[in-house]
Amino acid sequence: MTYATLEHLTDRFSEKMLVALTDNGPEPTGAIDEFAIDRALANTDATIDGYLATKYRLPLAEVPPMVRDLAEVIAIYKLHTYDPPAKIKDDHDAAIRQLRDIANGTIRLPIEGSEPADRNDSGVRTSDRERPFSNENLTGFV
Repeated sequence: MTYATLEHLTDRFSEKMLVALTDNGPEPTGAIDEFAIDRALANTDATIDGYLATKYRLPLAEVPPMVRDLAEVIAIYKLHTYDPPAKIKDDHDAAIRQLRDIANGTIRLPIEGSEPADRNDSGVRTSDRERPFSNENLTGFV
């Protein structure tokens, strides 16, 4: 499952911008390079999954609007071969901060049934043999 698609990026950033970012061949075609878009979206999904995996079972059953928004912002940043404009960089940095907040539990996604089992235990489990001396078997002594 991808969090964002070419259509989402086109709607948000315009076809003109995507052509400018991806049509980098020796002979410009004037069209969006879908391979470049797919690669950026795959890298974006991997980045987001790395953060979400700490709190949510993957793949998500549905993509919340917040995650789609973050995916669009991260993907457009990844499509910039060179230094992106300040707005794109600031949006990307804010998206990464939001992903960290999701991973830390500060922000919860509105998805039911997707959180992994509670991990509040310390991971240490002990078991011990039955106690040889108890109130029952010491009756009559002392």
